[in-house]
Amino acid sequence: MSTLVDIVLPVFLVIGFGYLVRWRRLLDDGAVDGLMRFAQSVAIPCLLFLAIARLDLGAEFDLALLGSFYTGAVSGFAAGLLGARLLFGRPWPDAVAFGFVTLFSNSLLLGLPITERAFGPDALAGNYAIISIHAPICYAIGITAMEIARAQGAGPWDTLRQITRAMTRNMLVLAIAAGFVVNLMHVPLPGVLVEALTLLGRAALPTALFALGGVLYLYRPEGDLRIVTYLCLISLFVHPAITWGLGLALGLNVDQFRSAIVTAASAPGINAYIFANLYGVGKRVAATTVLVATGLSILTVWGWLAMLAAFGY
Repeated sequence: MSTLVDIVLPVFLVIGFGYLVRWRRLLDDGAVDGLMRFAQSVAIPCLLFLAIARLDLGAEFDLALLGSFYTGAVSGFAAGLLGARLLFGRPWPDAVAFGFVTLFSNSLLLGLPITERAFGPDALAGNYAIISIHAPICYAIGITAMEIARAQGAGPWDTLRQITRAMTRNMLVLAIAAGFVVNLMHVPLPGVLVEALTLLGRAALPTALFALGGVLYLYRPEGDLRIVTYLCLISLFVHPAITWGLGLALGLNVDQFRSAIVTAASAPGINAYIFANLYGVGKRVAATTVLVATGLSILTVWGWLAMLAAFGY
């Protein structure tokens, strides 16, 4: 119970404060949107840039870690897509959007702060390694699958251009890429610049969590609740369970195992709805799943943290 109170609840209380402030109209949609844009386009990119620039790539960019997490993520995508199509009879484009929901866990706004609160800031290297390729891999899978599902005759080059366009317009991806350049080329950073970026980075997680609460207020529990339940089960249980099994089999160290499990156990991120909205399919189900899974993850993440502790992690 202390894990729930001391580690998990503070993160979700910040989300709840954002929800409450928007519900009571202390901030309007424009203000909430501005906070989220600041977090996603300025503060979080600063945080990620510094983290990747300082990351020991040889030690932390580990194929076993990434394989454990992303095998679980891709398995979740396949289960979400095929389940939506075969079990619930939804069209292929809808099925791809639902698969993306189970693919894109909220590695930044939930996985990162919960790992930090549970295990300390020195345990985040595995999180950053996962996050560094999260958006490129997930969007590449989602966009490619959607273009195939829509079958509008777009050739492979058109699909590749669309993927590249989406990646090069994403500030998170650009910040991560810049961090890799600085890291690999050993570019020295002026101390005053590091201090400024650090100050901005400190605002990233609390601002993003608060804004997430305001954004979630806009969503309404609509859509097929059977599919929502199915997608929540995959996101909150199947993905972390697969990652757990592979992490044990591949011999991840303690910090890597913790980072992989907490990130895999995180609810779907806002990008799940953004992707559905981009293509105009499955929007109600995607939005409802993000909302419901975020609420349920208060308990499910607590459960996974308790399991980590019980098994000596």
